[in-house]
Amino acid sequence: MTASHSRKPAIEELISRLEEITREIENPETGLENSIHLYEEGITIADNCKKRLLETRKKIEIINPLLSKTWPETPRIKDLFEDES
Repeated sequence: MTASHSRKPAIEELISRLEEITREIENPETGLENSIHLYEEGITIADNCKKRLLETRKKIEIINPLLSKTWPETPRIKDLFEDES
C-alpha cells in the first residue's frame, strides 16, 4: 500500500464532498435510489468529520487547557460537542 492510499482525506476534502453530495441530492435528475445512496455516504462522511473534530478539540485542550474555557458557545457547537462534556 502506498502512502497516497493510506492517507486520510483532509477535513476540507470531506466537507467539499458533502457539498457535492448535497448538490447531487438536490438535482431532480439524481433519482431516489441514487439519492438514498448519496445520503448514506453523506451521513458516514459527516460522522467522520465530527469524530475528527472531537479528536482535534481534545488535542488542543491538552496543549492549552485554558483554551477550553474560551471556546465559543454557539448552539451549533454545543450540539456538536455535547456528547463529549
